[in-house]
Amino acid sequence: MTPEPESRLDRMVREQLATRDIRDPRVLAAFRAVDRALFVPPDQRRYAYDDCPLPIGYGQTISQPYMVAVMTQSLDLRGAEKVLEIGTGSGYQTAILAHLAAEVFTVEIHESLLEKARQTLERIGASNVYYRVGDGRKGWPEAAPFNRILCAAAADEVPPAWLRQLGDPGILVTPVGDFETQILARVERREGRTETTQFCPCRFVPLVRRGDPSVQ
Repeated sequence: MTPEPESRLDRMVREQLATRDIRDPRVLAAFRAVDRALFVPPDQRRYAYDDCPLPIGYGQTISQPYMVAVMTQSLDLRGAEKVLEIGTGSGYQTAILAHLAAEVFTVEIHESLLEKARQTLERIGASNVYYRVGDGRKGWPEAAPFNRILCAAAADEVPPAWLRQLGDPGILVTPVGDFETQILARVERREGRTETTQFCPCRFVPLVRRGDPSVQ
């Protein structure tokens, strides 16, 4: 019997994630369950499974699949967590988090992007996501504390509001640095102690704040 041909999505997961250092079976399963093509603008669909970021408007991007996987795996999600996501963007990372955690609270400064992401996420049945238009640097204090916090945009340092909203135990993952030099930082809080490690060079769009000309 001839085996079914491998889909482009399955090949993306195998070649870009599983053959590299993404080993968490739950993370790999989430990437197989969430089709990246649904979160890519129509004129970019032919590149949906490529190993690169893609533009989604307003100077923002949908991140490279491998980088999304690295950040997701670093959160060490078990299924019962309450997650704060800074920067909804296309909603792709949101969908992965929703597949792996109990609740996702996602904040996006661009209202149009948030609404597009909401429509896509509702269409695929992601019912455990809560949405807010706002400045991600402020987090979502009314819903804190969070077991996990993830941001896919770079700031010079971790905003203090996020640290205040991170639970104990808790893990925060975000890129830090300027436009030229960035690295992923993982902040882990346990029993009142906070430890920060830097572990992966990267390149993300800057974390937008209120007053930026691109904000509409």
